[in-house]
Parts: sequence; structure tokens; C-alpha cells
Amino acid sequence: MTDDAAAATDPARGADPLWARAADRIREEIARRGLSEGSKLPPERELCTRLDVSRVTLRRALAHLVELGLVTSSHGRGWFVAARSAPAPARDWPKDLESFTATARRKHMRPGSIVLRHDVVAASLDDAERLGVPAGTPLMRLERVRLLNDVRIALDRTLLVADLAPDLTGTDFTTASLFEELRRWGVQPERAEATIEARTADEPLSGHLAIAPGAPVLVLDQTVYTRDQRPLLLSTVEYSGDRYRLRTTLQTD
Repeated sequence: MTDDAAAATDPARGADPLWARAADRIREEIARRGLSEGSKLPPERELCTRLDVSRVTLRRALAHLVELGLVTSSHGRGWFVAARSAPAPARDWPKDLESFTATARRKHMRPGSIVLRHDVVAASLDDAERLGVPAGTPLMRLERVRLLNDVRIALDRTLLVADLAPDLTGTDFTTASLFEELRRWGVQPERAEATIEARTADEPLSGHLAIAPGAPVLVLDQTVYTRDQRPLLLSTVEYSGDRYRLRTTLQTD
């Protein structure tokens, strides 16, 4: 039985993808055994056997745990329990670069997407300038209505420099996290330069988010950079004003 088939025949776990269940089991095992920071996890082959998953599914689960700060990898040595820090203050808006999926799971909510567009387009002059590539460069275009517990929260428009990432044109982004997919293939989004502003919803946006035209929306526009500081993607996310709030913690240096 394939991973996908196994997931589909397990009603007790609902719609959770197999990699998410594998990540939960690894996290539970770390807690049950009381593994301290720096403890080495079993080899990937052994983990695949224990969890009854493929190597691809396992690595996606481990990438998710890396994103949560629970495990870390060392090239050629394996996977380790990450250093634990003091619990972060409760917040709705991340202070670190965090995917929509990771934010949802941190808040114990179920993420999802309605994919509107997923194709390859040529970079316009403006997009090429922001991404530091020649006009006409192939970009993967991904437009999604983002869901939390099946409620429409935001419209997310992303343009990704195709040459800096693996071929993701066949990935099912109704459930997959773009950041997790990139990290799984060794592409590390490290920082973002972002602006946030309030606007009102136009007719197309109001239709996608099931809100009234003219309703308030919160717009996050960002350029995301790789670890070597190359522009990787452009993202504009328009949040429904009555379904998403901004709360964070500010402190002096």
C-alpha cells in the first residue's frame, strides 16, 4: 500500500497527511524517551522502518520538525534533537520567518489551500528588478486561497525564481507547504524584507475570501532571500481583516 493510500484509509486521523503523522510520532518519541538536546535520532533507514513510511515522507516530516525548532541535521552525521530554549511569548504574528503552515500548526489549527494558479510565467520588468534576474526569467507562479480550519483567511500570491529551486510544478499545494518543500530539497529561505499595510478588498479579492467589497484587509508584501542572500521569491498575502489579527511582543534592546 502506498503512503497516500494508507493516509486515505485511516479515518481515525482525518485529513492529516502521512508526513504530519510521522512528525508527531517522532516528537512523541523524543518526549517519551526524554531525549536531551544534542541526542542523536536513529538513522533514516531505521526511522522509515519504525514509522512505515518512505524516505521522501520521512524527510518531509523531519523538515517540518526543523521548521518548528525541534530537530536539526548535521551533514553526513544524521539528525539530532535541537537545543531547547525558553518558551516564546504567545503571539499571532511570527517574529521569525515562518510559513503559513508552521504558524497554523503552532496555533493548533489545520492549514489548507485552494490553488487558483500553479504554473510558470516570464518575469516582468518590475518582478525581475526585485528578484535580481533578467526580465523574462522563468518564475513559478503560485496563487492560493489560504484556509484555517476550512475558513478562508487570505489570498497568497507567490512568484518563485525557478532556477533556484527544484521543479515543484507537480507538487499538490492544497496541502503542501512551499517552505517545507524548498527546505526538503536543500533550499533554505532565511530572511524576508516585508511591508504591512491596510487596504480595502476589491471585487476579485472579496470573491476569493467571501467578504464584502470594500471590507478591510491586511496586506503583507515581502521579498524572501536564501541563506546566501539571493532573492528567492516574492509574496503578497492579503488577509481578511475580520479573520486575522496582528499581535506580537515588542521589547527594547
